[in-house]
Amino acid sequence: MGKLKVGKMVLGMVETNCYFVYDVETGNAVVIDPAKNGLYDKLSENGLKVCAILLTHGHFDHIMGVHELTKLSGAKLYALDAEVKLCGDADLNASNQIRRPYTVEVDEKLTDGQEFDIEGMHFKVIATPGHTAGSCCYYVESEKWLFSGDTLFCGSIGRSDLPTGDGRVLMQSVHMLVDTFDPDVKVYPGHGDSTTIGCEKDSNPFCA
Repeated sequence: MGKLKVGKMVLGMVETNCYFVYDVETGNAVVIDPAKNGLYDKLSENGLKVCAILLTHGHFDHIMGVHELTKLSGAKLYALDAEVKLCGDADLNASNQIRRPYTVEVDEKLTDGQEFDIEGMHFKVIATPGHTAGSCCYYVESEKWLFSGDTLFCGSIGRSDLPTGDGRVLMQSVHMLVDTFDPDVKVYPGHGDSTTIGCEKDSNPFCA
C-alpha cells in the first residue's frame, strides 16, 4: 500500500460531503457517500480508479450518484446490514419527500466491527445508529481518519426525526465515538467542516 490521501467534493442540494480515499501510488480510490452524478468523470480526469463505494447511511442526499458511479466503474456498493431496507425504500430514505424517488441495492452487507480491505486500503465499520437505524462510520486506523456520516458533525450531531431515526440512540452513538477514539482522530462528517474527536469532546454541547 502506498501513501493514502483523502479528497472531498461538496455535492447536491444540501451540500453533502462526498469523500474519496485514494492511494497516491496506484490511483485506486474508495468513494464514500456519492451524493450526485458526475463523480466518475471528475475522479477519472485526475487519474483515480473507483474500486468501491461505501455508504455511511442511505438518505437520498448521500446516494444519488450511486447508479451512475456503479455503472461506469463496476464498483460494488457497501453499507451496514441494518441499512439495506432503508436504501431500497424511497419513503424511508426520504427521496419521495423531494419528489425524486431513488433507491439503491447494496452488494456487500457489512456488520458492526467488521474490518475489510479494498486494494490495500483497510477500513473498520462502526455501527452508529440513531440518525438512521443502520448508520455507520468508517475508520482508517493507519491514518486515524473517521468518516462519521451524519452522526457527528463539527459542533453538532445529526437529526433523528426522519424514518428509523432515534434521538436517544443517536446520543448513545455520539458518546460512544468520543469515548472510544483518541483526541487526535480526524473526523470527516457528512456535512460541514472536518474536526477532531478532541475538539468535539471539548466544545460540542452534545458530547458533554
